[in-house]
Amino acid sequence: MEPEKERTGRTPKKGRKRRRLPNKLVGASEVMRDRWDLEERQQPEAKKACLSTILLSDTREITHGQLCELLKYAVLGKSSVPKPSWCQLFHQNHLNNVVVVILQGMSQLHFYRFYLEFGLLRKAFRHKFCLPPPSSDFLADIIGLQKKQIIGDLPKGMEGSLPSSSSEVSINLQNDPIVKKYGSKKVSLTRCLLTKEEMKTYHFPLQGFPDCENFVPIKCCGSITNNSPLFGLDCEMCLTSKGRELTRISLVAEGGCCVMDELVKPDNKIVDYLTSFSGITKKILNPVTTKLKDVQRQLKALLPPNAVLVGHSLDLDLRALKMIHPYVIDTSLLYVREQGRRFKLKFLAKVILGKDIQCPDRFGHDATEDARTALELAQYFLKYGPKKIAELNLEALASHQELEAAGLEPRNTAEVVQQLNTSVLECLDSVGQKLLFLTREADATEISSSKNCQTIKCLSNKEVLEQARVEVPLFTFSIVQFSLEPFPPNLSEEMSKRMKIKWMEMSTVYAGPFSKNCNLRALNRLFESFGPVLSVTLTLESHQPHLCIQYEVLEGAQLAIESLDGSLVEGTCIKVQRPVTELTLDCDILVNELEQDSENRGTIYLSGVSETFKEHLLQQSSLFLGLEALILPKDLKNGKQKNYCFLRFKTFGSAHRALGILTGKNWKLKGRHALTPRHLHSWLRGLPPESRPPGLRVIPPPSEQEAVQMLNLDHPKIAAWRWGRKIGKLYHSLCSGTLCLILLPGTESHNDQTQQQEHVFPQTIRLLCD
Repeated sequence: MEPEKERTGRTPKKGRKRRRLPNKLVGASEVMRDRWDLEERQQPEAKKACLSTILLSDTREITHGQLCELLKYAVLGKSSVPKPSWCQLFHQNHLNNVVVVILQGMSQLHFYRFYLEFGLLRKAFRHKFCLPPPSSDFLADIIGLQKKQIIGDLPKGMEGSLPSSSSEVSINLQNDPIVKKYGSKKVSLTRCLLTKEEMKTYHFPLQGFPDCENFVPIKCCGSITNNSPLFGLDCEMCLTSKGRELTRISLVAEGGCCVMDELVKPDNKIVDYLTSFSGITKKILNPVTTKLKDVQRQLKALLPPNAVLVGHSLDLDLRALKMIHPYVIDTSLLYVREQGRRFKLKFLAKVILGKDIQCPDRFGHDATEDARTALELAQYFLKYGPKKIAELNLEALASHQELEAAGLEPRNTAEVVQQLNTSVLECLDSVGQKLLFLTREADATEISSSKNCQTIKCLSNKEVLEQARVEVPLFTFSIVQFSLEPFPPNLSEEMSKRMKIKWMEMSTVYAGPFSKNCNLRALNRLFESFGPVLSVTLTLESHQPHLCIQYEVLEGAQLAIESLDGSLVEGTCIKVQRPVTELTLDCDILVNELEQDSENRGTIYLSGVSETFKEHLLQQSSLFLGLEALILPKDLKNGKQKNYCFLRFKTFGSAHRALGILTGKNWKLKGRHALTPRHLHSWLRGLPPESRPPGLRVIPPPSEQEAVQMLNLDHPKIAAWRWGRKIGKLYHSLCSGTLCLILLPGTESHNDQTQQQEHVFPQTIRLLCD
């Protein structure tokens, strides 16, 4: 993303404007049309490289393979390799360099324990994520150094991929069924819609048909144009005494934002949960109270009048919903196949999008993933047209896969040679470039011996930094590895506990004094209005009663302090404050810096939201320009929506304006700018629970003092500050158009608990642009 100083106060470039739709959905058509595909397709002026991670899950976790996807795409672009499945890199052709900085020995614990010392990482790097525990060669994992394979050597479960540019397979485009139906030129959105006759042929529910008497029509009074918003839809079903019935529905808007994901309790007795397909079990469905009529009502409220539903075998989904909608794109029919057969969604996802879905190691299908995949397939068809798809020779690839699955010898195997696991080194070699690897001589790995790698071995970290500032601008792709002294395992465990306690104390407030006859129920309601409360304790140690309130989120505690401190409650002026311990002494500074964290700059926190909040927000979404995502946390036990949410906007200004509206008299919500970055929230959930009575003094454990003395090092806090400055020097030496990643791999540990914490590590991504 662009630096903060460059994103603010800048006059936007003039370009061709497109007519805006009524914005009826959070993170829907605006996200896709303003940030994704149409940025590349419609705006004529040269663009800067830009990174978006809207699709990144709430856990902020990606695999080593997904990281490798981004690196390869950054090197070659979309003409040679599939796009990354978890993020969007716009205008890759304007990217000049890729730099990966590895701080070997530094972990997620370092980052959060010394959060204030890493000013650059928290302020300049907007995208932060986690990787799984690395193998013995972490570097090989992230650049994809794996064994090459060709299609003839793949196992029976082969998942096809795009033919290489060197493939000599002859394709007669005029005979391709897609070209026969749509022609070779790009088609409009309206051309992709199923006609009424086609819907009748393929058994879609239609008004007036005898088997659809009790079906609910979705409002469809709007006229369909090429700018009508698309929504991916997928449903999971179970088998009941009355046949197939709905158990889950997922609705995904353009841009990949999931706007509806609901479990549904069937009306009739379930005889088979179809778990292997749906992933739904009795345990999952038992606490669910949502019924089909509730889903129908919600779907009607969510979809605008000119919505186009996209799905794979969408007739089955609409019948499960018992709903009728005339504007549909069915990807199983859009990607036409010979003799009336249909391509599987899994096959199209791999071949067209380069995505692996419905993996055998997963527990059933993911409805959201399938809905998003169908939507992306429709968008790909609209963007590239029938000719581009016909050139892929889908029928040959599918036939090849089917033959292998049947245990037969595929025909023309030698003609379809493919490298499914191309490494970054091979990508660089294909464009005549080398990888630069800077490291200490003692830390050289197998990559150093690769013929396409220019390795510079240094005697110290200081020399690595000096060489990097000179050499990195000269190479397209660079890896800079520093080696740091890790925390001892016992120290890491103690510091993790202290971090958990510190966060708990920061999320706790004391309020009082109150009269002895105070209304406790009313006070509970008052403090719960600021956020989810974990516990409320009446403290009688003081002359007059006080309340100790522990919040689930930091924003709730901070909002209670800002709203009630010094105010009159039940006729008494009360004070609301955090417990004062050595862990909360710098709390005010930390809260201020958290608010300035790059992930929080465009995010607001709201408390008091109801179950109908999403619907109200959609109905008045034109008030909230720049809205990217709505995050509605759910209770992990019962699946119910909690009474708070986060709204993420493109800019701080958009977020600030929305906060003013939502906390005004019409909405009557309580809120403030967010304090908890998603990466931090995920990390805290992974720590083991710790507790102590708030206010107790914590003596620095002797083991920390002994460890520092034994290592004969500066205090880790000072070391973190120094490394923050060194990273800053390297960062500021990078040229414009550089994709920069900072990786903190952690350390190996013999302690199982510590090992788990050290190996779930934060990574940060930054894209430097003018």
